[in-house]
Amino acid sequence: MSGRGKIGKAKAKAKTRSFRAGLQFPVGRVHRFLRKGHYANRIGSGAPVYLAAVLEYLSAEILELAGNAARDNKKARIVPRHLQLAVRNDEELNKLLSGVTIASGGVLPNIQAVLLPKKNEKLPKPAAAK
Repeated sequence: MSGRGKIGKAKAKAKTRSFRAGLQFPVGRVHRFLRKGHYANRIGSGAPVYLAAVLEYLSAEILELAGNAARDNKKARIVPRHLQLAVRNDEELNKLLSGVTIASGGVLPNIQAVLLPKKNEKLPKPAAAK
């Protein structure tokens, strides 16, 4: 017997749980964080998949709105200001992130209606010279 080693099928390439679930977010890392965080004594196998899917959806939603805000401002790069505009102009995201401060985000442009000039008031015309 010359050293040919074991003959058999080659080991299949490992498929990650993220790949199986069709996600970009790392299911294994989320599972590790759930275990290390001591949120519960036991963590089911479906919990990290579900949590990773929710996090991926929320991230995609915010990035899409921030990309729209950047495009509206004729910019090619998303900056914290665009994230702030995206979150605060969306009712549901604003409610979810109401206690969150986005660094360098600024504030929403807002002018109180009382401070605006009235539309039916016209400027008085100067008296015509005689």
